[in-house]
Amino acid sequence: MSNTETKPVIGLSWEPKVPSFSASSVGSKSHLGETSTSVYRPHSQLIDGLFVPPNDPKKLNKLLRKQVKDTAGKNWFDMPAPTITPELKKDLQILKLRSVIDPKRHYKKGDSKSKTLPKYFQVGTVIEPASEYYTGRLTKKERKATIADELLHDTNLAQYRKRKVQEIGEKNRPGGVDKWKISGKQSRKRAKQRRH
Repeated sequence: MSNTETKPVIGLSWEPKVPSFSASSVGSKSHLGETSTSVYRPHSQLIDGLFVPPNDPKKLNKLLRKQVKDTAGKNWFDMPAPTITPELKKDLQILKLRSVIDPKRHYKKGDSKSKTLPKYFQVGTVIEPASEYYTGRLTKKERKATIADELLHDTNLAQYRKRKVQEIGEKNRPGGVDKWKISGKQSRKRAKQRRH
């Protein structure tokens, strides 16, 4: 019988089987050399199912850097960097071009010309107070999933866009006297008169 079998077991006891890290034996040096080359150990090299961090400080720092989450920092309450979906990307681009949307509202010059999107941001829902029930509230029909959808379905913005497109078209139209240009039904009538 071995020594461990003769002891009475009163509760759960567990001790990890840690190999000795002595530099005296040649066999242990070769074993340490194998494990220190990789940051992660395969399942066969785990000691009693536990991961033992590497002894090399460079590899230990590299492992710690991988485990740190990508956040904006302690001053920003560790705001995580969200995954950018196509809908979020469209919304961020619209927010950058917000000075074009409303003609009566002016914004501070920012980074609207740079094409880079912000790395750290959060998207929230605006909850109106009860006092704005009839004034500043969006109805259920007006509420959409994204900012782009809300802007496309806004009638005031659609009229503004249409008017602006017409103004730009008039400005870019080639010069000349309009009465000399016959268009539509009048041109067909003139062509008939010439034939007869």
